[in-house]
Amino acid sequence: MRKICLPFSVCALTVLGACATSDPVTPAPAPVLVTPAPVVSAPPATVVVPQVASAPAVVLPTPTAIRAGFGRLESITAAPQSAAAGGATLRRFGIKMDDGTVQYVDTAAQGYSIGDRIELTKDGHIKRA
Repeated sequence: MRKICLPFSVCALTVLGACATSDPVTPAPAPVLVTPAPVVSAPPATVVVPQVASAPAVVLPTPTAIRAGFGRLESITAAPQSAAAGGATLRRFGIKMDDGTVQYVDTAAQGYSIGDRIELTKDGHIKRA
């Protein structure tokens, strides 16, 4: 019986080690909600002289560094394609951290779903908690 226990324990450790994978992540900006300008109409008897106005510019916030810690996956969306991705399909994860803040990260990691408990590591990886 002792001869069988050693191979089984080695197999069990191998299986458990395979579950502890981590995937690299990069910080991503928070989503920006763009709303159209309100429509203003003048009374019909008034002459309106249009003023030249510049179009509003949409400024995307720059992503901050990844804050390590534990959280829960709240949203998964397709990330915009970039040349830096090297052709990989990136997904943007919205993660609500245990301290109440929300972080957005881009990753090529697969197999995650909304509600999963995750950990962001100091070295920029995501793994299941």
